[in-house]
Amino acid sequence: LIGECLDSGDEFGLVYADDDGVRDVGTRARVTEVLARLADGRMDVLVEGGDRFRLLELTTGRTFHTGVVAPVEDEGDPAGSDAVERALRLFDRLRELTGSEVDVPEADVAQLSYALAARVEFSPSDKLELLSDVSERSRLDRLCDLLENATATAQRARGAAERAATNGRVHRE
Repeated sequence: LIGECLDSGDEFGLVYADDDGVRDVGTRARVTEVLARLADGRMDVLVEGGDRFRLLELTTGRTFHTGVVAPVEDEGDPAGSDAVERALRLFDRLRELTGSEVDVPEADVAQLSYALAARVEFSPSDKLELLSDVSERSRLDRLCDLLENATATAQRARGAAERAATNGRVHRE
């Protein structure tokens, strides 16, 4: 599949699948760089995600999965400026707590919810929920909840690490 996409410049689709089956929403992707070609024909590639699609039907006849898809479009429901500011503030706090140097997207980037979510490791179910939502307002609200939880977890982990660094000693003043 990747070889064909490299030859043609075409996109391919990514759909999450696990023991519960193949999900019905995925994203288009394009190979942006081949990082390594291995002797057995495999490749390490860098891809960039694109538009979302709904998987209507899985098809057969190839050595890889194929399907019939339809685009998924957002409703005209933009996020408010308060939600945008809150999401960026929470994201920045999480970056600070984790010592991450990942860049912060601009507030006016299209679909800020996706730009932020792509920079944080959330569970597959959380990412699928965001991917399926067709409202930027709703996605950003949900993302803020996820960022609050991630921030609280990072704060607890940081506190535990700081306590562990004292090797159990308590300093009295």
